[in-house]
Amino acid sequence: MSVTGAVVLVVVLLGATAAGLLLRARSGRVRAATGPAPAGPGWELAGVAPDGRRALLLQLSSPVCAPCRQTARVLGGLTAADPGLAHVEIDVSERVDVARALGVLRTPTTVVFDAAGAEVLRVSGVPRVAELTAALPGV
Repeated sequence: MSVTGAVVLVVVLLGATAAGLLLRARSGRVRAATGPAPAGPGWELAGVAPDGRRALLLQLSSPVCAPCRQTARVLGGLTAADPGLAHVEIDVSERVDVARALGVLRTPTTVVFDAAGAEVLRVSGVPRVAELTAALPGV
């Protein structure tokens, strides 16, 4: 292997490692919606009514996604413990329109909507339970 080839290989490996570490660090982190949150279509996109609940945890998943199953267990546990929360899982392969409307590029992604339907939080990857619970509306 030439010196140039070795240098290119090292640079590519360092770049890939940095990208992987960045993605791992961001995975599961709760991000607040940017800017003011006007009333939005969150509950309508999920096909459910608020029925007095304070937040909707809308999970966008794909059928072959192992972290999606783990996310469903986490969110299911949260909603079982708190009747003020609703959890709906949407398969993005069947509902591309919802993924497109929300700008979701990776699964699992959880988008949290308040009672008015405005997006308040977003999590890419498996949510960190303590962080998500602390950030939920009305907690």
